Amino acid sequence: MTVRRPLALGAACLALLTGLLVSALPAAAEVKVGVAVPRTGPYVVVGEQVLRGVEAAAKDANAKGGMNGETIVLDVQDDSCDSNQAVAVANHYVNSGVRLVVGHVCSNASLAASDVYAANGIVMITAASVAAKLTDRGLPTIFRVCGRDDDQAKLSAAILAERFRDRKIAILSDLSPASRTLAAATKDNLNRIGVNEALATAFQPTDADDAALADRLKGAGIDVVYYGGDAQEMGRLVRISAERGFRPQWFGTSAIATPDFAKIAGPASNGVLMTFYLDPSRKPEAQGVVAAFKAQGIEADGSMIYGYAALQALVEAGNFAHTTEPAPIAKALHSERFDLVLGSVGFDAKGDITAQGYVLYVWRDGNFTPAKSN
Repeated sequence: MTVRRPLALGAACLALLTGLLVSALPAAAEVKVGVAVPRTGPYVVVGEQVLRGVEAAAKDANAKGGMNGETIVLDVQDDSCDSNQAVAVANHYVNSGVRLVVGHVCSNASLAASDVYAANGIVMITAASVAAKLTDRGLPTIFRVCGRDDDQAKLSAAILAERFRDRKIAILSDLSPASRTLAAATKDNLNRIGVNEALATAFQPTDADDAALADRLKGAGIDVVYYGGDAQEMGRLVRISAERGFRPQWFGTSAIATPDFAKIAGPASNGVLMTFYLDPSRKPEAQGVVAAFKAQGIEADGSMIYGYAALQALVEAGNFAHTTEPAPIAKALHSERFDLVLGSVGFDAKGDITAQGYVLYVWRDGNFTPAKSN
C-alpha cells in the first residue's frame, strides 16, 4: 500500500517554509517620482513627448540600480496645462508623499504648482516651462532643463533686426500669458536695438479673426510676422493667411516645435522660422537614447530628450548625494555638474540649466532643421 500523506505533509511544510523565508526578505525599496504633464487639452503632444522621455529615463536608470539603489516608480498626473488643475496635482503629490516631480509643461501650470512644491520642500524640475519668473523668484527646489523666454525673446529680436531691419515687421500675440509675454519681450528687445515694428497687436484666435487679421496685415504691406502663439493657433493663422493670398515671412517660437504645426499649416509651413532649444538629439551624449527610441519606431523630437534629461538630472543628483531626499538632491543640483543627454551641465543659483539655449530653425516638409546663417 502506498502512503501519500507524509509526502503531502512534506510539500506543505516546504511551501510554508518558503513563504516564511520570502516574507522575511526586505521589500525592494522604491522612490516615487511625480510626472505632471498635459494629457488632455491643446498641449497633449508636448506632454506626450515629455512623458515618453521620462519613462525612457526611468527604465534606463532602473536597469542600472535606480536612484540610490531604489527602484523609480512614476506617478503620472494630468494637469491639462491648467493652473488650478496643476495646483490640485501638486497637492496630490504632497498628500501622497511624492518628493520629486518632473513637471509641469506649460509655464502657467509650473508657476502655480511651484509655490506648493517650494512650500513643502519638493524638488520640481521642468522640461518645457520657459517663463523667466519661474526661476527668477529664487525658489531653492525649482529647476528647469529647458531655456528661458527672455533669452528666446533676445534671440528673436536679434534675428529680426539682423535679417529684416528694412522690412515691415508685425508682432502678434493672442490672449494667452505665454504669447503676450514673448511678444512683449521680443518687441522691447527689438526696439532697444533700434528697430521699430510697423504693427503690434493682440487678437483672439478664431477662424474669422484669423481671416480678418490676415487681410489687415496684407493691406498694411507687412513683410514679416512674429507670433508668440502655440502650434495650433499659429498653424491655423499661417494656413488661412496663405489661402487668402498673404504669404509673409512667418516667425514663431518654441511653442510650435511639434508636428502638429506642420499638419495644421500644411504646405504653408515651409519656410517658417522659429526659435527652439538646441536640438539635443544631435549631441554625442544623446545618441544612445535616440537610437533606442528609433528602435521602437519613435523619433526623439520636440521635448522628448528634455523629458529624459529632467529625470536623468534627478537620478544623477540622487546618486551623487546617496539619497532620494529632496533637500540634498536640490543642493547637489545647484552645486555640481552632471553628464546628461544635454552634455556636461549644472544649474545656477536660480535653478536654470547651464546648457546652450535657443537657436534658429526653419520648417521644411513637415520637419524643422537648423536654419543657415545669413
